[in-house]
Amino acid sequence: MHPELHTYLLRLADDALILGHRNSEWCGHGPVLEQDIALTNISLDEIGQARYLYQYAADLQGGETTEDTLAYLRDARDFRNLLLLELPRGDWGFTVMRLFLFSQFQYLLYRQLEGSSDERLAGIAAKAVNETTYHLRWSSEWVIRLGDGTAESHARIARSLEELWPYTGEMFQPSAAEEAIALAGIGPNMTALHGQWESEVKLIFEEATLEMPPPGWQHSGGKSGYHTEHLGYILAEMQYLQRAYPGCDW
Repeated sequence: MHPELHTYLLRLADDALILGHRNSEWCGHGPVLEQDIALTNISLDEIGQARYLYQYAADLQGGETTEDTLAYLRDARDFRNLLLLELPRGDWGFTVMRLFLFSQFQYLLYRQLEGSSDERLAGIAAKAVNETTYHLRWSSEWVIRLGDGTAESHARIARSLEELWPYTGEMFQPSAAEEAIALAGIGPNMTALHGQWESEVKLIFEEATLEMPPPGWQHSGGKSGYHTEHLGYILAEMQYLQRAYPGCDW
């Protein structure tokens, strides 16, 4: 086992779990029933991906560790998710823009991981890439619909892009674990994904009549365990039952 594999798996799982939980906040609050259900199913996909990754990490860690202890009994400082994913849900435009930006990244990442030298991780990625293909298609269609829609919808999606863009750079800033995993041939070079991601994103923005933001300062810290205050509120809600009643099940 590579010494950084456990940390790397937690990185991937934390991203999926936090975004899944954040998007689940729309359940029952979507603009129309069909899209409400679609986003809820996307949330379930993300949480399902997190489960596979957490269970692999738990097996590596051994002892009494399970996917549940990794999700519900770690503190915010132990999480390694991107800052982008813990930001409050915002309006519908903010939600679909964030999902699009991350799904494009996650799709490229999982496609690379399908060829991982770690067979179990490659298998998880092969299943996840099918789900992420849908997430990307669904969110990109909404970005185009809002961007090339009314003056109001265009203004909202453009504002969401402006707010979210400074958080996208962290996706491609490799952590120590990501660098080690790439060198071992288990995972991709994160920096190398950046150019392809930008090209794909630009194509959608052109259809949506949105301008590609210029390069600028980028937030970071999530991969090192330094988070916004928003993650604490997510974990307080998500982890309440397990922490209040340890070991409970039904």
